Amino acid sequence: MTIARMTGTRIREKRIDLGLRQANVARAVGISPSYLNLIEHNRRRIGGKLLTDLARALGVDPSSLADGADRDLLDQLHSAAGLAGDMAEIARAEELVARFPGWAGLIALQARRLAVLDQRVDALTDRMAHDPFLATALHDVISAVTAIRSSAAILVGQEQIDADWQRRFHENIHTDSLRLGKSSEALVAYLDAPAAADPSPDTPMGQVDAFLAQHSYHLPMIEAETASPEDIVAQSGLTGAAAALLAGICRQYADDARALPMAAFAQAARACHYDPAQLAAQYGVDFATVLRRLPCLPPDAGHPPMGLAVCDAAGALIYLKPVPGFAMPAMGAACPLWPLFAALSRPSQPLRAEAILPGPTAPRLLCYAIAMPLAVHQFDLPPVLRSTMLVLPDMAQASAPPVPVGIACRICPRADCASRREPAIIGTPTAL
Repeated sequence: MTIARMTGTRIREKRIDLGLRQANVARAVGISPSYLNLIEHNRRRIGGKLLTDLARALGVDPSSLADGADRDLLDQLHSAAGLAGDMAEIARAEELVARFPGWAGLIALQARRLAVLDQRVDALTDRMAHDPFLATALHDVISAVTAIRSSAAILVGQEQIDADWQRRFHENIHTDSLRLGKSSEALVAYLDAPAAADPSPDTPMGQVDAFLAQHSYHLPMIEAETASPEDIVAQSGLTGAAAALLAGICRQYADDARALPMAAFAQAARACHYDPAQLAAQYGVDFATVLRRLPCLPPDAGHPPMGLAVCDAAGALIYLKPVPGFAMPAMGAACPLWPLFAALSRPSQPLRAEAILPGPTAPRLLCYAIAMPLAVHQFDLPPVLRSTMLVLPDMAQASAPPVPVGIACRICPRADCASRREPAIIGTPTAL
């Protein structure tokens, strides 16, 4: 059942939750109970004034009845379905989010936690296989145990051993046992997690994403030059790899802020309807700088939501700012049809395309992308490319057919896709 046809279902469920009788609600909006019954069973379309009147009678926002499920939460469920094989009924994900948003949120949270745990298991497996200290410590333990076993086997053998040799073997056993104890203690200390370990389940990139999302991807202290990137990292409380990642992002943010001061840039962006080409020409900066800067506009100033994705030459995402209607998998391979990846084959050439995800209500996404080489300071090295894509939901002009993109092949229902790398887990793909 599509989102558009579930409006009546949401009206009925909200009315029942409030304990209101169908006749009373119908009387309040000026229609007959039989007509309201048809609406509630999705046999009559509804919109405009009647939808507003029903929302007022039920005490809810009209958009919650018309739009239904939280698009961001729905995207998370679709990503979670990719981890579950063919067990999940993806076609009913909208219904789950609309009827049970709490349970849907719990499923999305558990899917994120499972993904993090999978990463930890992979990291530990790699550590067990390739960690030089671990290999040395295990070798020491095995060597000490073997030496003790050899000495003990001689002592308990059938042959008579004189007192001097017995003393020597006892000394060897004692020495090897001390060595075994020290090696075992070092191994346990190395493997044991600190008592005050960070309980956060996130990966370093996940911790950075959480910090940036908490600040709506806007850092006013850097904008006002009242704090340096190092100050922001120190205040964030992040350590280790997460701190290093955040420091790099903050340094790039500071460079972009100096090139495009926020106050004037925000006015110019609004005046040209957020056209990156006009802004790049007006300020004399490269296209990628504008694409990174636009999503940093303060969200409470009336600017439209904007998403951003950055990847390296291998197509691995190194930065992602999602917005409702736009999502890419944080782990695993994304859909190769996004302009983000197309730009890698045409370095330094700006691309503009409209894209659309599967689904009857998926918004058209206006995408700007460019791949540019980073500055290098050595000879005879291949260029280091970074591809950047700006995504503006609901700002497409419908001037050309949109590019049919997806999130990932495993959860994409599109049929006859030449770029599909693996079968979908949602049954037979359909043409969408």
